Amino acid sequence: MTEADFPIEPADSAGHPVVLVARTPVRAAGLLALLRERGLDAVAAPVIERAPVEDHAELDAARERLARGAYDWVAVTSVNAVDALLGPASGEVPALAGRIADEPVRWAAVGPATRQALAGHGLAVDLVPDVATGAGLADAFPAATAKDATTAGDPAHQPRVLLPLGSLASDTMRAGLEAKGWTVGVVTVYRTITRELPPELRRPYDVVVVASGSAASQIAAQLGPQRVVAIGEPSARAAGAVGHTVLATAAEPTDEALAAAVAEALVRT
Repeated sequence: MTEADFPIEPADSAGHPVVLVARTPVRAAGLLALLRERGLDAVAAPVIERAPVEDHAELDAARERLARGAYDWVAVTSVNAVDALLGPASGEVPALAGRIADEPVRWAAVGPATRQALAGHGLAVDLVPDVATGAGLADAFPAATAKDATTAGDPAHQPRVLLPLGSLASDTMRAGLEAKGWTVGVVTVYRTITRELPPELRRPYDVVVVASGSAASQIAAQLGPQRVVAIGEPSARAAGAVGHTVLATAAEPTDEALAAAVAEALVRT
């Protein structure tokens, strides 16, 4: 499929550039508002979504180890991983977060949105990297030391990190942590499955915003090559690899930075 399959002009009837945000409308609400403030015709629809793991035994065992204080750190690389590991945040502290609140475990978040999601569970974050990617988080992570190995009160305890990931996550984070001496417990906390765009949204766009490599791949599969703005370098690389033209990459993984990147890309083109 190519752009020639869509004969309609991208701009809407009022001449406003049309932007698709490849997220659910709820997750995209803040970004949609910022784009519309800039005079853009912005819509949102997911092309991937999170689904529960089919076998919960491994996840339940990791949760139990976490509640017992078996990990020195938990390294979280997405909001989806927060929700899948801890459950949705509510007005009350969820059961698992309440059980681990007094444990000496430290939390690392890949970026501000993930830190905010952990804060919603009453958890303080000890590390957020300057570069909001899995590789950036691994680079910013401290090397394991003998002090870390006795955190759980057991002299034989190995310095351990829990790494909750989606089913399509790369091995970058695990490899980076192991290179720094950590024993990494990887657990799949959710599956990534595809969603078809509704017929009314299968049309050309001036810009498509992608927040993951999986979303970039699905946009290519469903709409063909597009002009995209990516949330970060990994998403930009994945988008380029499946044939998209990457117009810009957000300076940081926030709605404000994404909106600015979209606006600047449209000015340049």
